[in-house]
Amino acid sequence: MVAKAQARYVRVTPMKARRVVNEVRNKRVLEAADILRFAPHAVATDVNKVLNSAVANARVLAQNAGETFREEDLYVVEAFVDEGPTMKRFRPRAQGRAGQILKRTSHITLVVGTKDETGKEGR
Repeated sequence: MVAKAQARYVRVTPMKARRVVNEVRNKRVLEAADILRFAPHAVATDVNKVLNSAVANARVLAQNAGETFREEDLYVVEAFVDEGPTMKRFRPRAQGRAGQILKRTSHITLVVGTKDETGKEGR
């Protein structure tokens, strides 16, 4: 069983989000939740929400398929951050010039599954 969750248009740069997501890749779901709970980065709360959503999606898929669900057996199979659209803003600078400000967004995707499916799934 593989379940996926995605948060789109998160107002954080993809580079900052990837630092947090790289820490939880290929970890057990419970261990990943502990890592995210104590991570000092602000984006860790958003990644934790995506992780909880993926676990809830896995629970519903198991319930619909009539399978037993154990959260202890789940791993973070895939975890990646894609770049979303960039908002462009301008700020006044010296001598009448304008400096461009890029407000980047991210799409955070987490896929959870059991260990036996880890080898089959790949991005």
